[in-house]
Amino acid sequence: MIRVLLADDHAIVRRGLIAVLSGEAELEVVGDAATPQEAVLLARSTAPDVVLLDLQFGVGQERGTDVIPALRAVPSPPVVLVLTTYDNDQDVTAAMDAGAGGYLLKDSPAEELVSAVRRAHDGAGTVDPRISQRLRERNTDTALSTRELEVLTRVAAGRTNAQIATDLFLSQATVKTHLVHVFDKLAVTSRTEAVATARARGILRPQ
Repeated sequence: MIRVLLADDHAIVRRGLIAVLSGEAELEVVGDAATPQEAVLLARSTAPDVVLLDLQFGVGQERGTDVIPALRAVPSPPVVLVLTTYDNDQDVTAAMDAGAGGYLLKDSPAEELVSAVRRAHDGAGTVDPRISQRLRERNTDTALSTRELEVLTRVAAGRTNAQIATDLFLSQATVKTHLVHVFDKLAVTSRTEAVATARARGILRPQ
């Protein structure tokens, strides 16, 4: 059985998800949470394999992205699949950088949702096909060169400019130039944003 925890502040959404998932013989809904904090508590007590997590909760509540690290830190950490109405690149990037294993939109067909839960349980990430297509199209227009990708990969590994220069037999000035080009192509302003954006777009593998 694949144990699933739901986290959404709308009861009607949770009931709908329960109806969809409970109709599958190998899926078991072990809990449903109305707040991010409740989701973390239930994750600790029910040990789900997969958490379906909304991004936006009620006024005064944390965003779903804020609790992904806490969900991933529980004993026997679950895979977190974001299930939301928000499809902008910033939210996708933030979720994937926080440790989400997938990103789906709420208007996805039921069979696609069920399939995503199964794939998540099997260790395969899932991003809504509409978002994936948009990111692929953007990647085509802003493709990184081989050298830029080598530099960014080392940035993601925590290497400094000086260390990257040594690794690749380049000057530090050349490394900085490559990073400027990376920032421009990814439309970011920092190393952290560059890594997060590249992971969300599939340029770099998620952690």
